[in-house]
Amino acid sequence: MKKVLKFFKFKDMSTGIIFILPALLGTLIFIIIPVICSFGLSFAQWDLLNPIKFVGIDNYRLLFQEEIFYKILLNTIVFALSTSVLGVIIPLFLAAILNTKIRGSEFYKTAYFLPFITPMVVIGIVWQWIFDPNIGILNTYLNLHINWLYDTAFAMPAIIVVSVWKLIGYNMIIFLSALSGVPQNLYEAAKIDGAGFMQTFKNVTIPIISPTIFFVIVITTISSFQVFDLIYMMTQGGPLNSTNVLVYAIYQNAFEFFNIGKASAIAYVLFFIILVLTLIQWNLRKKLVFGEDNN
Repeated sequence: MKKVLKFFKFKDMSTGIIFILPALLGTLIFIIIPVICSFGLSFAQWDLLNPIKFVGIDNYRLLFQEEIFYKILLNTIVFALSTSVLGVIIPLFLAAILNTKIRGSEFYKTAYFLPFITPMVVIGIVWQWIFDPNIGILNTYLNLHINWLYDTAFAMPAIIVVSVWKLIGYNMIIFLSALSGVPQNLYEAAKIDGAGFMQTFKNVTIPIISPTIFFVIVITTISSFQVFDLIYMMTQGGPLNSTNVLVYAIYQNAFEFFNIGKASAIAYVLFFIILVLTLIQWNLRKKLVFGEDNN
């Protein structure tokens, strides 16, 4: 009997391994091996043509001696923080309003979510037309004369607006899912106590859905630090590197300047930044998440 049970357990295990094998191979080939190789290349000099030459920490040392690197790093931080703050606050308030079952709420949910599922190529082209200084509808209808994507003072704010606009729908849907789980008796009790919309939102809604808020903050921050396609489509890091960010700098060094070692070094600097921020956010969860300090 024990041999029969062992046979069936082995059969079930082997069947499970067969099913997950494609995913494991894909993870190994396309994620784990490239991560290990890129870490090694960050200590080497390679232009894709000549043999790889080990240079130690020179890539990192030279990187932190460049003024342009600090400008790119500052651009990345400004973009990520701005997108993270606006990309959480705006969807949260919109979700709270739509959760009150206002008229046409289903239409608004669809309208806000459409930008998220729209390809970034389409979004980049459309917003380039909108921001065009000559024929763009933004300057035309507001009677302005601003070179949005060609002015160092306005290029980054323009990119942030587009990024937040695309992100609103996704985060709003997540918040709506969390709001649907808030017990209605809490709202009724707050209403009986005479609490208004803002008081109820602050003292009832936010504490209950704080785990979801924390989750959205983390994923939004990480995705904001990894922005590339929007920069590539709309500004290519210009003007004068005013919108250049770390991921776009990785692309430039790897596929335009063919400096694979430097590109790998920038990638691991970005990895370290995201890791530190995530650890800080995780350690702050007891203060940010309601009831977490009791665990």
